[in-house]
Amino acid sequence: MNKKWLLPIFASFMFFTATPIDNAEAATASDLTATATKYLNTPYVYGGTTTSGFDCSGFTSKVFSDLGVKLNRTSSSQYQQGTAVSKSDLEVGDLLFFNTSGSGISHVAIYIGDSKMIHSQTGKGVSYSDMNDPYYWGSRYVGAKRVTTLDSEQQEQVEKVAEVKEATIDFSVYASRAEVAVQIAKKLNLDTSNNETGFVDVKPTYEHAGAIAAVAKLGIFEGDSNGKFNPASPMTRAQIAKVLVVAFGIENQGEEITFNDVPENHWATKYISILASNGITSGNDDGSFGYNEMLKIKQLETFINRIQK
Repeated sequence: MNKKWLLPIFASFMFFTATPIDNAEAATASDLTATATKYLNTPYVYGGTTTSGFDCSGFTSKVFSDLGVKLNRTSSSQYQQGTAVSKSDLEVGDLLFFNTSGSGISHVAIYIGDSKMIHSQTGKGVSYSDMNDPYYWGSRYVGAKRVTTLDSEQQEQVEKVAEVKEATIDFSVYASRAEVAVQIAKKLNLDTSNNETGFVDVKPTYEHAGAIAAVAKLGIFEGDSNGKFNPASPMTRAQIAKVLVVAFGIENQGEEITFNDVPENHWATKYISILASNGITSGNDDGSFGYNEMLKIKQLETFINRIQK
């Protein structure tokens, strides 16, 4: 750290031109999801268009090419294709566009249902994310385009598949949002007797409803644009930095501390710096913080123990 002051394709599908784009007649929503997920964990490579490594638009181009649909090469040019779709009308296979650079369309992902998307992202490669993530993607969302019409009969099944994929995360190793809420409520001795969370996906009978309601009341956690808390979703190290700073009222101590993988204009930069300036984190040996990595339970425990000391 530096210191500064201050799934195989079953057949050959019909080929379609870039604009306008017609129906991928043989492709269903589940075909698209299976195709996209077979590239999970492929590394991110700037300018990458092959299975050795994809950038964001290289990944979307490859997935749709496998289905017989030709996309333009870059995220900004892909935004010029297809038909605009409102967020409330999204369907599996729609392209989602984001402004991550501050200067227009700079990232593209594929919607797979239930507010989830699959994309190739820096530091994680092809992976899943919540498109409404309030800590990053939600505020950078620009719009969506439907570049082809898929068979929608299996929408419900596809969304269940996405949920199962998320459920395969080993939460004995990684910390879920509910787990973080519980740990913070305990450390702050919060009153967890109120089970009415206000989140549509957290029922009063849920075992951690009281803790979730308590941290949400203090503004430590927020839900997504659909009113969901997503208790079973993992958290990133960037997200926990903000949560801890807000929860424990931590302030910067003298020097601003930076890490080589955290962009200067990233929303979590100041929170990560605050943790580091207080000795709560020191990052990795290579000078990185791993801001986009999933938070491990052991890391959560270490952070909280250091805060309490």
